[in-house]
Amino acid sequence: MSSPYSPKKERTLKNKILFITGASRGIGLAIAIRAAKDGAKIAIASKTTKPHPKLPGTIHTAAEEITKAGGEVLPIEMDLRDDQAVKNAIEKTAEHFGGIDILVNNASAIAIGGLKEVPIRKYDLMQQINVRGSILASKICLPFLQKSSNPHILTMCPPPSLDPKWYKGTLPYTLAKMGMSFATIGLSEEFKEMGIAANGLWPRTAIDTAAIRFELGGDSMTKYCRTVEIMGDATHAILTRDSKSCTGNFFIDDETLTEEGVSDLSYYSIEPNQPLLLDFYLEGGPNGTLDGYLKMPL
Repeated sequence: MSSPYSPKKERTLKNKILFITGASRGIGLAIAIRAAKDGAKIAIASKTTKPHPKLPGTIHTAAEEITKAGGEVLPIEMDLRDDQAVKNAIEKTAEHFGGIDILVNNASAIAIGGLKEVPIRKYDLMQQINVRGSILASKICLPFLQKSSNPHILTMCPPPSLDPKWYKGTLPYTLAKMGMSFATIGLSEEFKEMGIAANGLWPRTAIDTAAIRFELGGDSMTKYCRTVEIMGDATHAILTRDSKSCTGNFFIDDETLTEEGVSDLSYYSIEPNQPLLLDFYLEGGPNGTLDGYLKMPL
């Protein structure tokens, strides 16, 4: 069964050049594969060059999948915390492909728990990768995005909120994710006159990724999740819109696809007959605790 998302022929990423952070697995890889199906040129930048014992996938295995899907790929080993490494990776991409049209700030670290539970080193890691990493990549990509005909920055972050319930029980992680959201507002305003779009995208439900299974309770959650493909399709729908008129938005994956004419979302469910777990930071969703997360089926 093929995806129900079927854009018009002119809505394509063919020959577009994407720089995606953290695309060795999960949502980042799904975004790359969907772009590859159009014939895009994709740089995947991650420090994962060797398999993690609990998180499968490296930039090299990801590159193989992207190539099979029809894209041109440049795998780059990069630590998003290293300014020079990020600068080198972005410049290498621009030199290799002839520019950069799209930046996807996908890389994100997660550690669930309150301030008492999460070590400061993990707090620092989330701030460095989630917030600072997104700002850094956006800053270094800017000169290349300015030369593109339809430049986009898309960041994997939730709609910004100051509601205290989201900060209870997950303060370190929530600060890091909301930091990405508030950064998106700033990027949109600062880059608007340049015609560069800056938007956020967040899933309605839990997405089946190795990282989430590792952090939030193992394979038992899988049947209550959607596949990463929904995020790949939603990203495609956003990145093929006009950057001059599509900026400053916080998109939700299923709403985005519904706007594109997708009426049946069951294709994206791991087990279509099972209830779906709502993700963090959306109304009706869990208050941030793991216990709350597992008690909130749609």
